[in-house]
Amino acid sequence: MTRERVHITPDHNLALDLVRTTEAAALAAARWVGRGDKNAADGAAVDAMRLLFNSMQFDGVVVIGEGEKDEAPMLFNGERLGTGEGPRVDIAVDPIDGTRLVAGGMANAVAVVAVSQRGTMFDPGPCFYMEKVACGREAAGVIDVEAPIEENVRKVAAAKGMQVEDLTVAVLDRERHHEAMARIRAIGARVYIFAEGDVAAAIAAATRGTGIDLMYTIGGTPEAVVAAAALKCLGGAIQGRLRPRSDAERKAVVDAGYDIDRVLTTDVLVKGDDVFFAATGITDGSLLRGVRYSPEGATTESVVMRSRSGTIRTIKAEHRWETLEAHDAADAERRRDRDRPAHRLPPLLRNDEAPAPGDEA
Repeated sequence: MTRERVHITPDHNLALDLVRTTEAAALAAARWVGRGDKNAADGAAVDAMRLLFNSMQFDGVVVIGEGEKDEAPMLFNGERLGTGEGPRVDIAVDPIDGTRLVAGGMANAVAVVAVSQRGTMFDPGPCFYMEKVACGREAAGVIDVEAPIEENVRKVAAAKGMQVEDLTVAVLDRERHHEAMARIRAIGARVYIFAEGDVAAAIAAATRGTGIDLMYTIGGTPEAVVAAAALKCLGGAIQGRLRPRSDAERKAVVDAGYDIDRVLTTDVLVKGDDVFFAATGITDGSLLRGVRYSPEGATTESVVMRSRSGTIRTIKAEHRWETLEAHDAADAERRRDRDRPAHRLPPLLRNDEAPAPGDEA
């Protein structure tokens, strides 16, 4: 008797598609590194990322984007992305995590995107700021955003089998964190101050070899959702609680039905059990190398992750620069239409079915 052969098709890993969007954003933003114009860099990254998104086979809704529709011409909250066919997903994007880092030519700027099943990502609504703490797999069960920072430091050190004096805590460089920094130093732990980039800092705290063991900050709520997607893939954890900056903001949060006292865990911020995450370095950092140029083109370094499989891949890609003058001409036309700054597009962003400028019939 002949046994019937069963054909098994591997489950499609969206992260391997998503990395094309972060590569595109990083390549576009890298042209603006050190040029002092964070808005131009962000606009270039947004344009490039959206172009790639709309070729992807899914029905996506932006939950974490560049802002509301009247504030962001593209990648706005609620925007539909993809071909409309395939899985229905929530999308969180940050074309540049660290716009000031790009403008100033500083380290640790990355382009990031996360995707999970529809309805599984926390919608920040009017909740702009959150107190948050993040760590890696070894200490995922011991952090507590409601506890004093000293207690978190000691518990993380114990969970990792380290002395407090050997632990490093990443803290955002803002005046509101000066007291927390002083308290961390007072118990003997070290403080790593970062200028911007909550997402990269949270991922660094969950990644071995970065030198960061714990992140503490009062920063953006949208960034916490993006970080939660990555930490879910890494096995790490993040906890947060909403921190309105004014009475008016507090009222807006309460009126919208949010519980200010609720602890928002990794699984609350991203509820899905199949989460995809991709990031590409724009400038050199503790996680990824930034975009590198050569006479032949550019290289990028990216990380892609999936929570279901636990797979984490690092991808180094080479991108050839071809017919740049034609792309510059096309970009100048887009700039006139949208009042966006000009930026060069690599072949990755080309629509190969469209004629090059000047070749139209």
